[in-house]
Amino acid sequence: MKFKHYLFSAALIATTLSFTSCKETKKLPVYGQREAKEVKNADGTVSVDTVYQTIPAFKFLNQDSTYITNDTFKDKIYIADFFFTSCSTICPTMHRNMKEIFEKYKDNPDVMYLSHTIDFKYDTPSRLKEYAKKLGVDGPKWQFAYGSKDSVYKIAEKDYLVAVGEDSTQRDGYIHQGWLVLIDKEKRIRGAYDGTNKEQVAQLMKDIPVLLAEDKK
Repeated sequence: MKFKHYLFSAALIATTLSFTSCKETKKLPVYGQREAKEVKNADGTVSVDTVYQTIPAFKFLNQDSTYITNDTFKDKIYIADFFFTSCSTICPTMHRNMKEIFEKYKDNPDVMYLSHTIDFKYDTPSRLKEYAKKLGVDGPKWQFAYGSKDSVYKIAEKDYLVAVGEDSTQRDGYIHQGWLVLIDKEKRIRGAYDGTNKEQVAQLMKDIPVLLAEDKK
């Protein structure tokens, strides 16, 4: 299976890392589709505002067989990814690195994590529960989401801009990109980082406080 060219190409990520690491930059870029929209001001004048792509409303079962929705992440920033529990290629590395981020920010109530399984056949909530316990992150801060193939694959590719799919030619039967996608409190995409790359994961750790600081200005 050949992946389509998505927003988060290697070249764009390199540009992002350069942009966000600049000492003069105090705000992360916003990614995804955008459109100009006329807004009527209180004084009757009209101005043009930019409307950015956001993560839409969703409803998935988590590792505790409880439904989670957008409201689960209300007023939080979160890191999202797509994986499956039997993955023997990039997933173990992704989640080892993601756990390092988890440990660094585990005492910050404004930071959460959301891992969507793409294995709709095997990764039931009980299986995700076992996985979370084994990883040592079984709790409300890191949610593991299970849903139908259509619902998960659609939100991955259309909204998080991450390519996923079944592929019988692959050893594990699935193929996916290893992005860790940073989402702000307004549900906008603020960055994506290769979860298998230590340098990009380190950059993500640095970008989290930058994003958190936006709300304090």
